[in-house]
Amino acid sequence: MKYIPNLIFLLLMIGSIWFFTKNVKKLIRNIKLGKEITRFDHPKERWKTMIRVALGQGKMGVRPIPAILHTFVYVGFVLINVEVLEILIDGVFGTHRVLSFLGSFYNLMIGFFEILAFLVMISCIVFWCRRNIVKIARFWKPEMKGWPKEDANYILYMEVAFMMALFTMNGADQVLQQMNVPHYTHAGSFPISSWLTAPVIRQFNDTTFIYIVERTAWWFHIIGIFFFLNYLYYSKHLHIILAFPNTWFSKLEPKAEFNNLKSVTDEVKMMMDPNADPYATPTEPQGEAETFGAKDVFDLNQIQLLNAYTCTECGRCSSECPANITGKKLSPRKIMMDTRDRLETISKNIDLNGKYVDDGKTLVNDYITPEELWACTSCNACTQACPINIDPLSIIIDLRRYLVMEQSAAPQELNMMMSNVENNGAPWQFNNADRLNWAND
Repeated sequence: MKYIPNLIFLLLMIGSIWFFTKNVKKLIRNIKLGKEITRFDHPKERWKTMIRVALGQGKMGVRPIPAILHTFVYVGFVLINVEVLEILIDGVFGTHRVLSFLGSFYNLMIGFFEILAFLVMISCIVFWCRRNIVKIARFWKPEMKGWPKEDANYILYMEVAFMMALFTMNGADQVLQQMNVPHYTHAGSFPISSWLTAPVIRQFNDTTFIYIVERTAWWFHIIGIFFFLNYLYYSKHLHIILAFPNTWFSKLEPKAEFNNLKSVTDEVKMMMDPNADPYATPTEPQGEAETFGAKDVFDLNQIQLLNAYTCTECGRCSSECPANITGKKLSPRKIMMDTRDRLETISKNIDLNGKYVDDGKTLVNDYITPEELWACTSCNACTQACPINIDPLSIIIDLRRYLVMEQSAAPQELNMMMSNVENNGAPWQFNNADRLNWAND
């Protein structure tokens, strides 16, 4: 009978890891729906970028207060997992505070984790107040209605609950140690639990009750972590994993530099080649004809789809976007969220049918409107502002290319300009011979 809790714990852990692995495989499959792109050049610079931006949070310092609070949460998430490792070992083997053999270092470590957990809890409370009481504008934009807003709050509730469970577990553990209950080794330092939860628990003075409190908090804490691990795929919090590959594969070229379509570049080179036969029939590529620009997520590259999944929905991009600031419909954050939503819709389609079955919808027009795309000034403020190097502009440009080159759906002013360039060699609506007529007036 005494091994039943260990067996239950082991089954929960295996089930949690299995479900997490299944979601990771689905995530990789979805990202691979995009076009392949090679970004393994300059590895040293990429490692430096990842360490500076993802690990060191180098771009968060632009807004100091959120940066400090986020650092507490980030460092707490990383380091407190050492104690989670101990809980996992205890859960599998039925031990209690298995790392206590570290002696005074263990006491120092647990004490540090408690202080860090308290800072995490305070930071989450402040973040909740910023979102729901202060109501910072970027958290209340139209795209944040419904699930995005609820998801952000759910994460904060869960993190506070996990920290309180940790304090309750440690507080009850300390009381049981002081009562010399067998199995509860005198180990650990509890600077927060000793005044936050232990005094309340001590009042009951009932060993059995306190034991139940400690075990309940212990199970709640670890089951909560298992749940949170698998909640990540459905949440904006997926960035805690994807921020690292996203920054590693981020664009190293100057942010204002746009890529050229290879097919168009090749055609221009052929036109400029004096040795080329102007009457030669172009060689058609084998397989499906290339789409100019991007109509759907299949036409975007894999890094762009990784960007969509990595988006934290913080809204820093939209708060810096001049089009968004002046009241236009464009929101770079919404572009990323719409791309991810479309990708998830396709993912469910594949899960249901075994392969993608055309649903009659596309990313452009059905999810993202031309009005949004043409409001973009291509200033790159969104890319510069993103704390994890997401590039919304590249998606906007690819979608606009499709509108122009496949649908001829550019704004009238742009169509007139391109027609004039083609016919007159200049953006103005008169031919070369008339260009200097103004000088005779």
